[in-house]
Amino acid sequence: MTSFHRGRRLRATPEIRTIMRETAPLLVEDLIQPYFVVETEDQSFRKEISSMPGQAQLSLGQLEKQVEKAVDTGLKSVILFAIPAHKDDKASGAYDANGIVQQAVRLLKKRWPKLFVMTDVCLCEYMSHGHCGILSPEGVVRNDATLPLLAKTAVSHAEAGADMVAPSDMMDGRVAAIRQALDENGLTQVPLMSYSVKYASAYYGPFREAAENAPACGDRKSYQMDPGNAREALLEAYADLEEGADALIVKPAGPFADIIRLVRDHVDVPLCAYQVSGEYSMIRAAGLNGWVDEQAVMLESLMGLKRAGADTIITYFTETLLAQKLAR
Repeated sequence: MTSFHRGRRLRATPEIRTIMRETAPLLVEDLIQPYFVVETEDQSFRKEISSMPGQAQLSLGQLEKQVEKAVDTGLKSVILFAIPAHKDDKASGAYDANGIVQQAVRLLKKRWPKLFVMTDVCLCEYMSHGHCGILSPEGVVRNDATLPLLAKTAVSHAEAGADMVAPSDMMDGRVAAIRQALDENGLTQVPLMSYSVKYASAYYGPFREAAENAPACGDRKSYQMDPGNAREALLEAYADLEEGADALIVKPAGPFADIIRLVRDHVDVPLCAYQVSGEYSMIRAAGLNGWVDEQAVMLESLMGLKRAGADTIITYFTETLLAQKLAR
């Protein structure tokens, strides 16, 4: 009889499947929970995000309550996004020492010194026009004029106590500008995790509601990457590493698992995958409607990101995973 591969030998029981699994199970340390913090005097303010069931805009008071529950179930890392009370064409709230993100950082670090607090460094939430940089009179984002504002923002976050800053704006040269500003202000030990590979993606739709940062004119395609490009991802990753990035982010995650693998195969620094709002919302909606087993699809999607090469994952499912003890 002709011999053939007996693959089922290593799949026969739960025990042998666990022993032979190539990709490690999700760990608590792998997961980063995003939070949307609202600048308001009403500390009871909590607004559910309709396009992201289970997620909410939170006042500082509500943020503290939410994080308290998550820490009790094992939360290790968060990343903060802002919804300021005031917006202008210079994004002045972004680098205000008493801005909403700065307040949130101080609150979280005072209450939970061991909680790893990251901040998203961008200007879009603070700009009256919703773009990630200074606009020219013709409506073009001015790259070099934006860099000092991003640097000031990162420094203000670090001075407030942020453990890591994560620039997401996609301006050329922003990593070098931020690294230099941090170092000049005595913040040499604050690491920088860059959204190096960030695509102009349709998967960001629900985030626009959550962060209230949709552009008032045009789009972000002139500074975020074209989804059809792969080799460009390596150029962006190498550029940010050369400028001083300590870790890199690929965003979105699931539809760009090939990019995660490509970057992982070419760089040795920690690599984070951002499972974005659209990915989360589609899985949640399908689960809520009974079309899929939400827990199973959630776990499979995240395992796929680890298999692709992600060391850590920013995901809105973090609290769910911890509460249900689905991460070790």
